Amino acid sequence: MTWLKFSEEEFSRTIINCKDSSASGPDKMSWGHLKHIIKDKSCLKNFVYIANVCFDLGHWPNHFKESKMIVIPKPNKSSYDSLKSFRPIVLLNTLSKLIEKVIGERLQFQVISNNFIHQSQLGGLKLKSTTDTGITLMHFICTGWVKNLPTSTLAFDIA
Repeated sequence: MTWLKFSEEEFSRTIINCKDSSASGPDKMSWGHLKHIIKDKSCLKNFVYIANVCFDLGHWPNHFKESKMIVIPKPNKSSYDSLKSFRPIVLLNTLSKLIEKVIGERLQFQVISNNFIHQSQLGGLKLKSTTDTGITLMHFICTGWVKNLPTSTLAFDIA
């Protein structure tokens, strides 16, 4: 399979859903900044060119690998004297996150369109919802009933 070049449309379509209020990474650039920058078509072309060259060369620059970890307090905790009261998050450079999101969009499209994922796999996929999960669960239960099998469901939350 040959490598298909990234397009400006892919980058523009992917960045639309990114929240402007998210924290910036080591590059100090937020999604709002990046959205403003790519309004200039020459900047957008350069970003797409960078992504394509990275894949052509098979090289991911160190700048894209840099990250910053910050620790934020979990809301509504009675006490903040234990580690469980905090959540560490890792912030990556914004341009590398955008390229990774475009890659993720492509992978998800290929995986779904080629039926590489089982029908019951619903988590983390676009166009799948809790309604789809409920319908799938009911299908499994009714299939068990038709086959005169005892059917039960166990649900738990892992925190």
